[in-house]
Formats: sequence, structure tokens, C-alpha cells
Amino acid sequence: MCAASMCRTEPNPDSADNAAGAINPMALLSVIRRFALAVIVAIALAPIVTVAGAQGGGGPPQQQPYENLKYFSKDLSRDSLFTIMRGFTYALGVNCAFCHVEEEPAQAGGRPRLKPALDDKVEKRTARFMLAMVDTLNGVTLAKVPQRHEAVRITCVTCHRGSPLPGTIETVITDAVDQFGADSAIARYRKLRENMGNGRYDFSEYPLSVAARTLAGRGKADAAVAILTMSQEYNPNSADVDMQLGDIYEKQGDKDKAVARYQAAWTKRPNDPRIRGALTRLGKPPA
Repeated sequence: MCAASMCRTEPNPDSADNAAGAINPMALLSVIRRFALAVIVAIALAPIVTVAGAQGGGGPPQQQPYENLKYFSKDLSRDSLFTIMRGFTYALGVNCAFCHVEEEPAQAGGRPRLKPALDDKVEKRTARFMLAMVDTLNGVTLAKVPQRHEAVRITCVTCHRGSPLPGTIETVITDAVDQFGADSAIARYRKLRENMGNGRYDFSEYPLSVAARTLAGRGKADAAVAILTMSQEYNPNSADVDMQLGDIYEKQGDKDKAVARYQAAWTKRPNDPRIRGALTRLGKPPA
């Protein structure tokens, strides 16, 4: 059962493991779909037996009972179950082996076989928890929302958006800064922005502002300035980026840089009382 994993960590943006970030998202999705379909068909055909065959008659086929099926109904048809499983692979951008144990091929060069009944992988156990969580959110929590729009439901893709570990771009940035430094975080952001065309992350100005504010709050002002400087490249007309930079410089005691940033913000958004107040506080009230 393929679903969310809470244990995956962010890869080194300079490592080969991160090379997937440069792959065209549509091409990657196509590969995932072909692989998932092939595996699903193989699993589907293997365990099915027919009562008619055993009795020598021509009655309708009857599927073999499931092994260790704990979350879904045991009356669920295999076609329906495999359709659900495929949905998990698309939502998380993974294949079936992400949750299911693989058995080594019997012959060299052969294909590994899945062992769906085993619960060895934490990803599979986490998947059951996540499915129960989604059921509770849809059936209990959202059911209490006044005038709820019935069509609005939470699914795996709501949070995962093609990633095994759900997360926002600001989390990607701050984690990368913590692990590898600001330069690596910026390089990763640029690569993701260039190649991610499937809505996985929000590349607008706001997440960068949140990331910078988080870093500054952790005492990493230099990294915050680096992130905001990059943000100015993509959002050159934003007075908010200048304001945020000015605030960091002011807290560092660098009055000249703070004034310069506040004045740049004033040029872009004159008559803003916050900008006027900042410049007045530093002894440079706008004319």
C-alpha cells in the first residue's frame, strides 16, 4: 500500500540523488505511470484463481482471498484496489516498492516480485495511519464546517503533490540552509523553479519571505539576506522585499544599508505609512 512516508529526509542538492529535480515533470510522470501499471498488472494476474476451473465447470471467476488487508474492505474487487494503489503512486511520485517489500528475483536478470502481504516497511504502516487520518478529516472534521462544500475533500495529492514527503518550498529552503548552507539552498531553489512545472511548489514571493523570516529568527541573518536578495531577482518591483531587508539591516545595526532598502521600498510604494515610519525612525524621513 503506497502512501505517505514521514521518515524521508531532504537529499543533498549537490548529490546525484537530487538529479531528478532536472527531469521534465511530465516525462517523469509518464515513466512512473508505465512502471506502476506494469507492476500492478503482474500482481493482479498472479493470485487470481477460479472456482470454475477447480470444479471443471464454466461458472464466473472468483478471486483468491486477500492476505493481510487491514484498511480496505475484503469485499473490494482487485481491479478497484489496484486503481486506488495507482492513485497513491501518482500522488506521491513513487512506485509500488515504496511501500511493499520486494522479493529477490528467482533468476539472475529477472524482475523482483512484490510481497504485498508483508508489513515490514514503515512506509506501509504509515500509509494505513495516513488513510485513517484522511478519513477522519473528511468524515468528522470537515463535516462540521458550516455550509461545507461537499466536493471539497482531502486526498493524498492535496498535500503530497507528487512528493513522497509533503512540504512547502520554504521548508525546502530552510532545511537546505540548515544542512548545506545558503548557497546550496539558493541553487536548489533555482533548479526546482526551472524544472518543476506541475504545481508541486509555490514559487511566488511570499514563501521566500517566510523562509527568510524563519532564518532570521534562528539567528541566520546572512542566509536570510541571501534568500531575499535572490527574491529581488524574481520580484524586482516588490517593496516588501526591500522592507524586509531593511528590517534585517536595522536589527544588525547597519543604518546605511537599512536606509537604502527603506528608500528603495518608498520609491516603489510611496505614501506607505510603515515605510515612512521606518525612515523617520532612522532620521531620514521622506520628503
